[in-house]
Amino acid sequence: EISCSLVGSEMCIRDRIEYIIDQVKKTVKKYDETDPIRLADAMKIIVSYKPMGTDEGCIKGFFVIAKRIKHITINSDLPEELQKVILAHEIGHAVLHKEDAQVAAFHELMLFDGVDHKEYEANIFASELLLSNEDVMDAINEDQFFFDAARQLCVPPEMLDFKFRIMKKQGFKVESPIIANGDFLKHAERMSACLLYTSDAADD
Repeated sequence: EISCSLVGSEMCIRDRIEYIIDQVKKTVKKYDETDPIRLADAMKIIVSYKPMGTDEGCIKGFFVIAKRIKHITINSDLPEELQKVILAHEIGHAVLHKEDAQVAAFHELMLFDGVDHKEYEANIFASELLLSNEDVMDAINEDQFFFDAARQLCVPPEMLDFKFRIMKKQGFKVESPIIANGDFLKHAERMSACLLYTSDAADD
């Protein structure tokens, strides 16, 4: 794992993003899977779905290691599309932060605030796992607005913003109209209507 003496510097962030992209590639290659549900199964992570409500501030999901067994729990009250995003985020913690998860569970209400680097890194991991450069460019090339592209890709706009950050560092000319906080999944219940709209539109 990369350590940076200048935490928060541009070079440190760039190095971490490159490291995370490499970890996504290695994980996908090792398990030959990009779908979060099948990937978690291949990684022998036990995934449970529990109703935890949709009120503001409800728990969306968490990752923990107990007796060397990896567990991810997802809030089953949230839309399926959002559950997939949260699962990808928690897999990011499983890959990047497994040492910390043996001490305490990762979830958005207990450990992290908007600037915590672990939440930022898990979001980078999830965006790279869920969104290929080709799919993003196809959505953008259809002359859609940023938010329409996010709906087409079935991810919150904040997740697309994280993918744009990766693509900009790779030389793509993309611009996001928003700057997402690392803890945006804390308020994911606000995105439910948007993602449900996407699902309904896809079924028409």
